[in-house]
Amino acid sequence: MPKITFPRMGESYRAFKMLLEDLGNEVVVPPRPSKRTLDLGIRYAPEFACFPLKILMGTYLETIEMGADTIVTTGGVGPCRAGEYAMLHHKILKDLGHDIKMIVFEPPRLHPVNFIKNLWALNKSGVSIRGVVAHIRRAWRKLQAMDKAEQLSHVMRPREINRGDTTRVYRKVLGWIDQAYSFEQIIEAESAAMEALGSISQDSKRIILKVGIVGEIYVLLEPASNLEVEETLGNLGVEVERSMFLTGWAKDNTWSETTERLTVKEAASPYLPELVGGHGRDSIGNTILYAKRGFDGIIQLAPFTCIPEIVARTILPRVSKDHDIAVLTFFLDEQTGKAGMTTRLEAFVDLLRRKKLFGRGAEPLTG
Repeated sequence: MPKITFPRMGESYRAFKMLLEDLGNEVVVPPRPSKRTLDLGIRYAPEFACFPLKILMGTYLETIEMGADTIVTTGGVGPCRAGEYAMLHHKILKDLGHDIKMIVFEPPRLHPVNFIKNLWALNKSGVSIRGVVAHIRRAWRKLQAMDKAEQLSHVMRPREINRGDTTRVYRKVLGWIDQAYSFEQIIEAESAAMEALGSISQDSKRIILKVGIVGEIYVLLEPASNLEVEETLGNLGVEVERSMFLTGWAKDNTWSETTERLTVKEAASPYLPELVGGHGRDSIGNTILYAKRGFDGIIQLAPFTCIPEIVARTILPRVSKDHDIAVLTFFLDEQTGKAGMTTRLEAFVDLLRRKKLFGRGAEPLTG
């Protein structure tokens, strides 16, 4: 039986593990990216490769050490290097002497045959079509439950009276959702998770800032790659809203683009009417939509050398001025340190708070 692994992006591994095991596979769960993960990636990936490619390179090498012999990952479309990750990773691993199989899922909406073929290759138990659909629906429901719990944690953390309560409860409820298996159990676990998070003691009089987070998908979804920026902001009294969750991204690339996604494109159109690859256009559009909703500021997270986000970065100062919203950009790589990032976040939050209280200090920040 093949031992299968996959990229780790936040807590989504819990749902992927369940689905792959339901289909009869032995799963090697990718560990949370660490310094060793990044050191391995830096050692064997091209020097000017973007940050996610290096982290994934290290992740694959770690999971191969754990016995993995098959990697399941995604491809991509448009002018972005992410679509070439799988091919490059596979070549590097082969050059290092690893006989690894790579199963690459292209966007099903554009490549339905590829999706069906790969899904059937993973169906080691010979589950019927109806059974496969049922397993996918259950994994999807678990992803939704985890996304909802995470979204609520972002609301509760800046309002909590006792520092750390939200993080502790959030980790506990993730375990509940993880242990749930049947559709009914997942719904029950989600309900219990929302109740537990909602019962955290709050300071209703606290002045809360709202910040939207935009940028490239991997550094948005994997906390180890963005140095837990959302938790840091929450502890600074900021309610964050991330522009992308895995369920929304999967829906847009599986059956149809959502109305919200089309609205993002329309919002970005006056500034960036063409697809530039990755999520560059989405970063512009979401910034405008957050400004229209009255958010206090925007943080753009981007891997160093990411061309789509560099394009967006050059446009954001104009968007910031036109829509009167402060923007702070972080380009992330192996040199980014948490202490320096926290210092910049504290300064940004102070600027936003001053503007909210006194109506000044609104100069756009980028860098």
